[in-house]
Amino acid sequence: MNPRTMNPFARMRRPTSAALALLAAWTIRGALLALGCVGLCAMAQTAGGPSDPVARRSSPPSPGSSAAVASPSTSIASIASTRAAAVPTAVPAKRADSAAAYRTETGLAYRPDSEPDAYARERCRLDVYHPVGTPGFATVVWFHGGGLTGGSRSIPSALKGQGIAVIAADYRLSPKAKAPAYIEDAAAAVAWTIKSIPRYGGDTNRIFLSGHSAGGYLASLVTLDRRWLAVHGVDPDRLAGLVPFSGQSITHFAIREERGLERTRPLIDDLAPVFHVRKDAPPILLISGDRNRELLGRYEESAYFWRMLHEVGHPSVELLELQGYDHGQMAEPAFPLLLRFIRQRGK
Repeated sequence: MNPRTMNPFARMRRPTSAALALLAAWTIRGALLALGCVGLCAMAQTAGGPSDPVARRSSPPSPGSSAAVASPSTSIASIASTRAAAVPTAVPAKRADSAAAYRTETGLAYRPDSEPDAYARERCRLDVYHPVGTPGFATVVWFHGGGLTGGSRSIPSALKGQGIAVIAADYRLSPKAKAPAYIEDAAAAVAWTIKSIPRYGGDTNRIFLSGHSAGGYLASLVTLDRRWLAVHGVDPDRLAGLVPFSGQSITHFAIREERGLERTRPLIDDLAPVFHVRKDAPPILLISGDRNRELLGRYEESAYFWRMLHEVGHPSVELLELQGYDHGQMAEPAFPLLLRFIRQRGK
């Protein structure tokens, strides 16, 4: 009997060295793919978090805790912004009503033509951007920044096409004008809005004040200190909300400089928003840049403002810190948070 017929394995041809090499290569490739899938799953679990990765709800740490002197916790957003270019990419605002028609009116005087101050007649003007044919919309009165010494009005592009009206107001500037001239101007612009927005179709019960830096300071002071709007027969408590972007809550440094004080010398008097904290003020959202990148301790001012509002029993105040963004950069990622704040309050 042929011995080859007795061993079935004897009929199998021995693999060549090339075949063995190919088999080994495919085995290694399969193992690497498996390891890659495991790594991706682990990264996805680590990166899991809130849908808004830029904003972090920031509560001032309790005294004596280890967090009181610690740097903010590292997040994916802060890492990304640190490695990015000088101006990080902003979180895009959702276009709520991009198909609607809008109209802009520019250079409207919000003080009477009889105003005796020529500088006031020059600066006290505003632009109105509003939807057409859709009445009942909300309105944002927007005050520009610039340290109370510079800047000019403009409609923020992030607020366009959002189904809301935006009123951008100029005001007199220091040192040509002294306090409280620019505060009086801000109040006059708000009063004009409350009295005039119905003819554009806006809802007078849905008017929000906002602004960046010095603009946030003006919006805060006009909202919390009733006397400025009272001159115009307006109660600030009828406002739907306040959203300052890195607004100063102590007495503004430009006012301190007018008084001969250095901008690093803190002062809280009746021209400080925090001086007027009260529990019956409108809902408030405070937005700050990264505490380690902000201007002159602006995050800490916002945190103190937040704390004092809580201490007096204000029922609706929140503080958000935009990690990785400095004072100038924080405005763009803050606009979607402003829009969310407006929409959360409904019609």
